[in-house]
Amino acid sequence: MPIETVGNEEIKAYIDNLLEQRKAAKTINCHLGCIRQFYRYLREEEGLQLADPVKRGSALRQPKPLPKHLLDEQVCELFSVINKPRDLAMFKLMLRCGLRVDEVANLTIEAIDYRRSRIFVHMGKGRKDRVVYISGDAGIALAEYLHVRPEVKTRKIFLVEKGTYKGQPISVRGIQKRLEYYAKKSGLPVSCHQLRHTMATQLLNADADLVTIQDLLGHSRIKTTQRYCSVSNIKVQRDYHKAMENIVGSLEPPATKH
Repeated sequence: MPIETVGNEEIKAYIDNLLEQRKAAKTINCHLGCIRQFYRYLREEEGLQLADPVKRGSALRQPKPLPKHLLDEQVCELFSVINKPRDLAMFKLMLRCGLRVDEVANLTIEAIDYRRSRIFVHMGKGRKDRVVYISGDAGIALAEYLHVRPEVKTRKIFLVEKGTYKGQPISVRGIQKRLEYYAKKSGLPVSCHQLRHTMATQLLNADADLVTIQDLLGHSRIKTTQRYCSVSNIKVQRDYHKAMENIVGSLEPPATKH
């Protein structure tokens, strides 16, 4: 087919053909990018008046894999190398309360309700407020940091401890860099989001209701939480064996009395 006659319909047919060959979305999008580049070359270098046949929005949506959760022993390994009270409190809040890194950076003293063991998250993702709860170990870590935290005017809890910006609120990137340091020190490939994902997985494995996890994480749709917890193999394994025991037990003939 002459390149002058290629249009959006031909591109759609090409995409369908690649899908039939079981090509991944990423591979197909690379093909489309090459076509765009080729037509741009023809216009800019060869002087041909050709419209780009790959229309905006033709690229396929690529699934974003969630980070793997940490195993219990990996959680212990990671926290065994965290010795600063500030860092221990920050990462315990992510692991136990499911806070996002920006929610930790913006957390204020007024948001902590120790009497009810809860935190008020103001303007989280999607500009939504929510309440999360503080576990015993996270509460202790936070209290120990607040005990040594310098007295400054800012109401944000977590502060820079060294350098030019000492005493000012720590940034999102500052928190991420601290975890990168501990990840390297412990030999674990861990991110801030992975701590939140670990909390969701641990709750599901402990038989917490999916709607409860959705509320704690601040997800608008239950489907997001279902996908988030889809790697929780321990619960699946436990439910499978429990169900199979019932199935097999119901099929076994009753014991013969002598």
